[in-house]
Amino acid sequence: MPLNIKDLKIESPDFAPLGLMADKHAGDKGNVIPRLHISGVPSGTVELAVICHDPDAPLAHGFTHWTLYNVPPSVTDLDQAEQRYSVGPNGAGQHSYYGPQPPAGHGLHHYYFWVYALDVRVDGTPTREQFLERYGQNIIEQARLVGTYKN
Repeated sequence: MPLNIKDLKIESPDFAPLGLMADKHAGDKGNVIPRLHISGVPSGTVELAVICHDPDAPLAHGFTHWTLYNVPPSVTDLDQAEQRYSVGPNGAGQHSYYGPQPPAGHGLHHYYFWVYALDVRVDGTPTREQFLERYGQNIIEQARLVGTYKN
């Protein structure tokens, strides 16, 4: 897949890049999905996908906290996203957002909120790994926002 990081952006009014996420976003302290703003969607985009992943989780492939599909390219704000779009499985197999909850004393974890602009529609609700395997060649552009959290 060719690298394309031209204009697509993902931001949040709830935390700065590499900033600490509030307790209300944590899995065991509110589990509120952070507000996300998307801009610079490239022409030719058929659908957006959003994935939140923690590579610092003490598991072989980290932990996926959220997979969101079927987001129209015209969408700029993802408020109450789970009520409007297709939610795939998180690392626990649940079809919902599961906020940060690193093991106590495990240190600072990084939560990567990826947005992918795709030239095709995603069929069903794949896991993060299935999505990347099946649709990696269909990514026109991608961008990320990284938040942090620790217990």
